[in-house]
Amino acid sequence: MPADGSALRAGLSADARRILRAQALRAFAYGLGAVLLGATLKSRGLSSLQAGLVLAAVLAGTVVASLALGRWGDRIGRRRCYIALYLALAACGVVFALSDTLWLLVLVALTGALSTEVVESGPFTSLEQVMLATALGGRRGLRGFGTYNAVATAAGSLGALAAGGLGPLRHVLPGAFSDQRAFLVFVPVALAGAVVAATLTPAVEAPVKAPDLRPLGRSRPTVLRLSALFATDSFGGGFVVQAFIAYWLTVRFGASIGLLGIVFFSLGVLQTASFLAAPRLAERIGLLNCMVFTHLPSNVLLIAVAFVPNLGVAVARPLARFALSQMDVPTRQAYVMALVEPQERTAAAAYTNTARYLTRPVGPLLAGATLSLAVGAPFVVAGAVKGAYDLVLWRWFRTLELPESIDGPPPREAETTP
Repeated sequence: MPADGSALRAGLSADARRILRAQALRAFAYGLGAVLLGATLKSRGLSSLQAGLVLAAVLAGTVVASLALGRWGDRIGRRRCYIALYLALAACGVVFALSDTLWLLVLVALTGALSTEVVESGPFTSLEQVMLATALGGRRGLRGFGTYNAVATAAGSLGALAAGGLGPLRHVLPGAFSDQRAFLVFVPVALAGAVVAATLTPAVEAPVKAPDLRPLGRSRPTVLRLSALFATDSFGGGFVVQAFIAYWLTVRFGASIGLLGIVFFSLGVLQTASFLAAPRLAERIGLLNCMVFTHLPSNVLLIAVAFVPNLGVAVARPLARFALSQMDVPTRQAYVMALVEPQERTAAAAYTNTARYLTRPVGPLLAGATLSLAVGAPFVVAGAVKGAYDLVLWRWFRTLELPESIDGPPPREAETTP
C-alpha cells in the first residue's frame, strides 16, 4: 500500500473510511482498557466478588445492548445508535477514571459500551459490520471486512502495548497519571467517534420498511441456525483463550514473561496478516470454502498442540494455527451479511455476535476442570468442538448460492438438513 493511503481510498467509500477511523481510535482505547481494567479494580480496594460483579456487568451490558440494537436499532437509526454508544463510552471513561463507587461502575458497565477484550464483538461491531455491508458491495465489501478486522487488531495491540508502558513511564516521569486515570483516554476517543458517527451519510441507514415488521423475517431460520453454530465455535474457543495459553506455556515448559510477550505480539501480527489475506483467498475459492477450509486445518493444529514435546514446538504450533484460524472472521461477517436481506442485517449481526458472547465465558471454566485430566486436554476438547462446528457449517450451508454482490438480492435457500 502506498504511504499516502491512495490504495485504501480507492477501495473504500467515504463512509467506510470514516467507520475505520472511528474504529481504530476505539480499538486503541479497548486495548488499553483490557490490560488495565482488572488491575485498576484491584487497586481501588474492591473485593474479588465486587470486581467480578463489575466484569460481569460489562459482559451483561454487551449482551443486552446487542439484543436491543438488533430489535430496535434500525427503527431508531443506525447513526443515532452509533453516536449514543460513543457518548456512553465517554461516560464510562469518566466514571472508571474518577470514581470508586461500586454501583456507579456497574451502572456504566451495563451500557454495553465497554469491552473486556482487546478486540470486541459487541454492539459497536454489530453496527459497524452492517454499515460496512451497506456502504460497500461485492469485492470491495469483502476486502473492507478484512481491512476492518486488521485495523482493529493492530490498533488494539498498540493500545495494549501503551498500557504496558505506563509503569516504565512513571519511573521516568513521576508525575504521570495513574493507571486508573488512563481511562480518561476514552473521553477524547469517544467524542471523536461521536463526531465521526454524526458525519456518516444516510446511505448507511437501513432500507425503509413498515414499522410493524419484525427485525428478522424470512431469514430468521438461517440466522438462528448460524447463531447456534457460532455459539458452538465460541464455546470451543473459550477453552483456549490467550490467558490459558500463557498459563499452559508457563506450567508445562516454564516460559518466561518476556517470551510470552514476544509470542502474543507475534500472534497479533499473524492475525492482522490473516485478516488482510482472507478476502483475497475468498475471492478465489468462495466465502464458505474460505471459512471452513482454513478453520478446519487450524483446529487440527490446535489438537496437536496438546502433544508437543518441547517449548520450541509448543510456541511454533500455536503460531501456525493463528496464521489460519482468524481467516474465517472477515469472511464470516461478509457471509452473514450476504445471507440475509438488507433490512435484516442489523438484527442478523447483533444476534449472531451476541450468540458468541453468551457461550464463550463457559469455556475457561470448563477448561480448568479438564486440566485435572491432562494439561493439554483443553486443546483437544477445543479442537474437537471447533472442528465439529466447521463440518456442520459445511454440511448445512454448502448448497446455498450467494449473490455476486453483498448488496445484491437475498439468496434462495436450497433444501438443507440440519
